[in-house]
Amino acid sequence: MPDAMQRVRTEIVAQLNGGNAHATLEQVVADFPAQSRGAVPEGLPYSAWQLLEHIRLAQEDILKFVVNDGGGYVAPNWPDDYWPEAAAPPSEKAWQESIRRIEADRKRFAEVVENPNSDLLKPFPWGDGQTLLHEAFLIVDHTAYHLGEIVAIRRMLGVWK
Repeated sequence: MPDAMQRVRTEIVAQLNGGNAHATLEQVVADFPAQSRGAVPEGLPYSAWQLLEHIRLAQEDILKFVVNDGGGYVAPNWPDDYWPEAAAPPSEKAWQESIRRIEADRKRFAEVVENPNSDLLKPFPWGDGQTLLHEAFLIVDHTAYHLGEIVAIRRMLGVWK
């Protein structure tokens, strides 16, 4: 039987992958019509593309913060570096690449969490109190929130199941 910390690590990874109380990334982007990806429904500030890229950019930043290769982590400028300007993806390739990078960074983050040498509760020396557990919760919360927005956009556009 795994120890308590291993069970916590397993649960964190399950939450990172989503699908417990909400749709997964893969479900949210599946069969999303290309012509609807850049649409900004009336009353909303963002398109699905902008939200997808925002998820990617924020998650990428969190991963860079946690890994801190070389010890020189520098936070991007908020909000400019966390949001794409254009409402529509520049290409099909850009849309697919954004999804691929979200999945790859999520996998890399999960590997950090699963590493028994990673202390879930020790504050990062380069931060201001953040821990690996905190950053994992941040990714889970942030991603779920924005995936829900993408689902709402799809519903408003009539392109959700």
